[in-house]
Amino acid sequence: MSLSRITPAALVLAGATLVAMPAFAQPGTAFPAKPVRIIVPFAPGGQSDIISRVVGQKLSEQWGQPMVYENRGGAGGTLGIDAMLRSPADGYTIGAGSQSALSIAQHLYAKLPYDPLKEVQGVVTLVLTPYAVAVNTRVPAKNIDDLVRLSRAKPGLLNFGSSGAGSISHIAAELFGDAAGTRLVHVPYKGTAPALAGLATGEIDLMFTDLTPLGPHLESKRARVIAIAGSRRSSAAPGATTLAEQGFKMQAIDGRYGFVVPAATPRDVVNRINAASVAALKMADVRNRFETQLGYAIVGDTPEDYQRAIRNDSETFGRVIKRAGIKAE
Repeated sequence: MSLSRITPAALVLAGATLVAMPAFAQPGTAFPAKPVRIIVPFAPGGQSDIISRVVGQKLSEQWGQPMVYENRGGAGGTLGIDAMLRSPADGYTIGAGSQSALSIAQHLYAKLPYDPLKEVQGVVTLVLTPYAVAVNTRVPAKNIDDLVRLSRAKPGLLNFGSSGAGSISHIAAELFGDAAGTRLVHVPYKGTAPALAGLATGEIDLMFTDLTPLGPHLESKRARVIAIAGSRRSSAAPGATTLAEQGFKMQAIDGRYGFVVPAATPRDVVNRINAASVAALKMADVRNRFETQLGYAIVGDTPEDYQRAIRNDSETFGRVIKRAGIKAE
């Protein structure tokens, strides 16, 4: 087309296109060249949400790009992970990973819409949230040996609460029963908060629970921690020793939270997200928030480490779910 045939309208349209182009990621542009979305598969204000936003803010600062948070709760986190997997595998949609959606769901649901061991790529474990063995204060157990003796002396007398069938709090108690050679009565609740309320009132005797929501009941002295079920002690329960330190042989139970992406995501993008996340976890204000204020254990591992942990947890939890005949509610 000759220059004489280019109309003023065409020149205006061409100029508008050129101005708009920088707002979009172009082929070959270094990641990230536009806002990044984090899908949190749980409600706002929960642990997964807090962890994702704290680290996400640091990613935004490092990259000079906004982070967009989307909470898609439901079905133990599987709805949010499914939404992530339906997004382009380009790193611009990150999922907040948890054991319920990555290592437990495939053993509970007959028709899970994705295969977490094949379709999900672990990027980095951000933190571990150690679980505790907590009892109502009327239960005469000060350590794990006391609890084992009580449960063996009167089989079926002690009961435990959980946040629902197939939850980590349920699986942990089943693991305890296997290790102790005894059985406890399961009382499922619809969520952690009502289960902890039941613990505080004495409706249930004990619970394997994350320490963070347990805090108010410890302060009111309506519950007592007799052991940390996780792999290490926590500042959220000063003085409480782990099951391993007390000589009780049982799989350590930690809540594992991290970032995941679709398996087809380019490796260089996975590495970029991992490196920025690990750098964020080393920052003083992040460490203070997670370790000092919340009692979390910071990890910051490699994609291979996280992928291995997802698989190992799936094998461990899957055996318990099958043995105990646990079904999704």
